[in-house]
Amino acid sequence: MGSYGMLAKRAIQTDTPVMVQIQEVLRGAKDAMSLAQGVVYWQPPKRALDRAKEIVWDPAVSRYGADEGLPELREALIRKLRQENNIHKSSVMVTAGANQAFVNVVLTLCDAGDSVVMFAPYYFNAYMSFQMTGVTDILVGPGNPETLHPDTDWLEKTLRETKPTPKLVTVVNPGNPSGTYIPEPLLKRISDICRDAGCWLVVDNTYEYFMYDGLKHSCVEGNHIVNIFSFSKAYGMMGWRVGYIAYPSAVDGFAAQLLKIQDNIPICAAIISQRLALYSLEMGPEWVTEQVKHLVKNRALVLEALSPLGEKAVKGGEGAIYLWAKLPDKSVDDFEVVRWLAYKHGVVVIPGSACGCPGHVRVSFGGLLEEDCRVAAERLRKGLEELVRDGMVH
Repeated sequence: MGSYGMLAKRAIQTDTPVMVQIQEVLRGAKDAMSLAQGVVYWQPPKRALDRAKEIVWDPAVSRYGADEGLPELREALIRKLRQENNIHKSSVMVTAGANQAFVNVVLTLCDAGDSVVMFAPYYFNAYMSFQMTGVTDILVGPGNPETLHPDTDWLEKTLRETKPTPKLVTVVNPGNPSGTYIPEPLLKRISDICRDAGCWLVVDNTYEYFMYDGLKHSCVEGNHIVNIFSFSKAYGMMGWRVGYIAYPSAVDGFAAQLLKIQDNIPICAAIISQRLALYSLEMGPEWVTEQVKHLVKNRALVLEALSPLGEKAVKGGEGAIYLWAKLPDKSVDDFEVVRWLAYKHGVVVIPGSACGCPGHVRVSFGGLLEEDCRVAAERLRKGLEELVRDGMVH
């Protein structure tokens, strides 16, 4: 029974999680600082944490809750969706983070062998979710070379010419790994193309509050649209694992099928985590936007650190917590560059090949306090200066 051949091809053919590989690099690189993982440096609101602490002994916290989420949290989320996102005709399911939300949606909407559409650079976990569920016909579309916006002409042509029509199109807005914001008119055009072709559009809004330079996040809604949201980044709740799905109420059977998936994965998101999410939500979006303001300095530090690559090499950063950078042409193996930066210069980033774009890196500016980010950025700048000038000198 120990034979490799006894293992599922689905699992074997799924990419190795890049963050697992990066954690191995971090363990091996002495005192390296991370600009890799998509995390924020803050904790949930203190008042919310204090209230969560008080309910540890409540027997309801140790029991199962409703599969779709605590009723009071779902009610609060429906109010939030109406007031903040202009979403009025959707139902809500609470999940153990946005990644689990995405897997739920894929399992509910896609069959093994279906084709789906993503745009490069894509979010690696979404790509893996398709692979591990047998959705191996993943059509990766191009982004605009200047803006990284999804190429809608390509999308329209692909959905029209691919038979059978791809089941689902997915985008992250603002983007992971790019930090690129999809403006509302473009998002609506993507939505219209999907509707006219008869396919689903799944939008990951994890970074809805992470907008800079006066830009405003927007959502689209329709009977062909699923929106995914997360508490992880906004409220510093990465380890508490709470996300949610807003799906069209009018689509018959959607809720029933989602519940089957949910009941077999987490049953329900952890009750204490859902309570903390509710208490955090009561602080209002202002609490989050106040935290996000402090990231502008981090973004400037990392932008400066990437300057040795040249101005046109760096994209994104209008939203989310990422900048996207093209490495010098001679640095083809981006993973090798990542290892070299870690071991030689003590700073860790994500290789772009994990996002479908070899020869690039994703740099996160959300996880460190400003003073630490300054140190990490200086290490990155020195490393990139050396890379551009001399290549990878060991």
